[in-house]
Amino acid sequence: MRFVKMNGCGNDYVYFDLTSREAAAKGADIIRAVPRISDRHFGVGGDGVVLILPGGVADVRMRMFNADGSEGRMCGNAIRCVGKYAYENGLTDGRTEVTVETASGVKRLSLLTEGGVCTGASVSMGRAEFGAADIPIDESFLPEGYHPEETPYGRVWKDIPLRAYGQTWTGTAVSMGNPHFVIFTDENVNAVDLERTGKFIETHHLFPKRVNVEFVNVLSPSRLSMRVWERGSGETMACGTGSCASVAAAVVGGMVPENAETEVVLRGGTLRITFTREDVVMTGNAEINFEGEYKI
Repeated sequence: MRFVKMNGCGNDYVYFDLTSREAAAKGADIIRAVPRISDRHFGVGGDGVVLILPGGVADVRMRMFNADGSEGRMCGNAIRCVGKYAYENGLTDGRTEVTVETASGVKRLSLLTEGGVCTGASVSMGRAEFGAADIPIDESFLPEGYHPEETPYGRVWKDIPLRAYGQTWTGTAVSMGNPHFVIFTDENVNAVDLERTGKFIETHHLFPKRVNVEFVNVLSPSRLSMRVWERGSGETMACGTGSCASVAAAVVGGMVPENAETEVVLRGGTLRITFTREDVVMTGNAEINFEGEYKI
């Protein structure tokens, strides 16, 4: 089965084109093999697997699976790569304004192209949501006396204290179609024991569907530095939805302005995020690592 390995800011996935009937018949086998395919020693290697499918209400549809085989609702870095693949393989008839159907709804992409090659995209990611049901949050596990904050953006579950391995972290819960817990810290994010702390928070009872965890330094009113622990995959070089959630939490916390572009510096590169109350727009690269055949 032919695959393409692609990445956005180092967030790498193995992509399978299932837009033909013959290829689609292999879909269930690919899904069962996701942990093996994603293994960096015994498989192709990646943060997971993405299936590119015919669109029902959009140009194409994507399903993304984390490295452990669990299915995710949305991936901001992966969707840019889906746009690149669709454009370069004739699935969009050469159009640079395309739509991609995801488990979190239809997303609109404006592709960045040079000489017939897609180098990246700006993606309309939809609204950032802050409600307990959007994340979701199990309120029975909140500390006694904790209350969400009423803000101009609605009721926000911010400054939630969670204790992990002798240290208390406070974070803001945000949904970008998938759940995030954004922690602003004065400690250099590169010094955080992300594997230990991130895994603990990901699986905390407060988050019944688990959660992506972002540790963020505010470098300036227009620049953040972030590391991410992704549910089902562990630390990744970048996270598009996590970058959007981090900027949303920073706006709500008064650290960066809304309606202005904020750079999010990640281990694999930099994403540019603009937050408004009705939409969050993410801009970043998309590139091919290599192609090959995988025996299913």
